[in-house]
Amino acid sequence: MATGPLAHVHASRRAMACEFAVQYHEADNELQHEVLSAFDLIDRIEAQLTIYRDHSEVIAINQQAAREPVEADADLFELLLQCQQLHRETDGALDITSGPLSRVWGFLERAGRMPTEEEIAAALERVGGTYVVLDEARQTVGFDEAGVEINFNSIGKGYALDRAAAALDASGLRDYLWHGGGSSVLARGENRSGQGNCWTVGLRHPLQPKLRLAEFHLRDRALGTAGGASQFFEQAGRRFSHIIDPRTGWPVEDVYSTTVLAPTAAWADGLATAFFLVLGFNLT
Repeated sequence: MATGPLAHVHASRRAMACEFAVQYHEADNELQHEVLSAFDLIDRIEAQLTIYRDHSEVIAINQQAAREPVEADADLFELLLQCQQLHRETDGALDITSGPLSRVWGFLERAGRMPTEEEIAAALERVGGTYVVLDEARQTVGFDEAGVEINFNSIGKGYALDRAAAALDASGLRDYLWHGGGSSVLARGENRSGQGNCWTVGLRHPLQPKLRLAEFHLRDRALGTAGGASQFFEQAGRRFSHIIDPRTGWPVEDVYSTTVLAPTAAWADGLATAFFLVLGFNLT
């Protein structure tokens, strides 16, 4: 921790397969218990949303919702509504039902492979945001097609940052910067020792992490970056990233990263993924 009247406190914890970190002013350190509670909230959100453990609320929904509607937690239902809106406004580029495609391409197990055309076609039959039916009056989620599943890999970190920020706001902490894995960022209030009282965030080159491409000065703003440079495999001279277009079933091959500024971290993350797909093309 740095020293001086405008020193910052840095705290971090591992969650969602990455490092979550928050930076705030030492003068506000009397709220450190509230900061630790925000990390606990992120842990609970991961336990609710994960598809990589034996049990979670999302896993239970995936197992039951094709048979009958499942009542969802209020916060989870609000996230589903956000994803439904993003799916609509991006013409289907952001789709939380794309898990079957990630599975046949091997990326859910972080072992990329080239699927057959038949495997891709079979997966596509179970992919589509319109298969997810949300009943706002009953707060239930149902699936119109057997084999549909949801996951929040494209938006979960940003959503967790939004929830953590809301908790800190309620505690009285006003000035801070959250990071989720370096790709999801949420700035609140002022950096009292920063340029223009803003929080400074660097954008790394997707292929040369030590090289900074740009610098953003943020206040009450979120930044999300989607990239295919870290998870990919190569075959026959082609590079296939883990970001798969749910409309075609194929990864985008000509984009390395996209970065989006948005009012919330969930929307920044979701739109970064959608724009990654919109900007690219599929060489099927």
